[in-house]
Amino acid sequence: MMRLNKYLANAGIASRRKCDDLIIAGRIKVNGEVITALGYRVNENKDKIQYDDRVVKAETQFKYLLLNKPTGYVSTVKDEFNRPTVLDLIPLEERIYPVGRLDYDTSGLLLLTNDGDLTNMLLHPRFKVEKVYHVLLDNLIRPVALYHLEQGIELEGQRTSPCKISQIRVIDNCSLLEIRLREGRNRQIRKMFAAYDYQVESLERIAFGPLSLTGLKRGEWRPLTRYEVTKLKSFLEQQAND
Repeated sequence: MMRLNKYLANAGIASRRKCDDLIIAGRIKVNGEVITALGYRVNENKDKIQYDDRVVKAETQFKYLLLNKPTGYVSTVKDEFNRPTVLDLIPLEERIYPVGRLDYDTSGLLLLTNDGDLTNMLLHPRFKVEKVYHVLLDNLIRPVALYHLEQGIELEGQRTSPCKISQIRVIDNCSLLEIRLREGRNRQIRKMFAAYDYQVESLERIAFGPLSLTGLKRGEWRPLTRYEVTKLKSFLEQQAND
């Protein structure tokens, strides 16, 4: 027997947390009956599970893909404004989903997978997965702004977690920075610098946990190696025990 949200996550529907929302919303049926109880367990070999009346089959083979996302693509499966999505760059028949999001105008490392459990762990605040970005500002960063941004600032009624920011170099009197943080609110980096009157000219994610963009050109993708998958799961186990 398996928890219903885990079965749905393993089928690549969404993360466990999102699957809980689908269950509460009454969009999941088991053997023809709508299930709204969290914690409900199913027999993966016998029960008929449906999502919006479509039969759901749990994946037996997980896929893990690394994409160097260009700007001009959204990190969703479908877009209501018909903008290009990251899946347009990956010609696969299997269903895979982005782990988190990079904004339309943000480039860099994006992991895609049908492993719902892994997705849930990578995005859950408990695991504090570090993300590394390169940020080009429209001006030189002031030391006082750098200090406060690293300590954490009040942003939309909630304080940001401490982060690490270092200046890589100066380009045409503008700061190119590296920022390391362990949270990922909507457009957080752009809003953080905007709070000190800076505009982000370009934003690229270069690392996500133990994964990096090494060897991938913009728009290219590749499967993770077996070693990388093992390393990623070991990293998450270590984060859980810290």
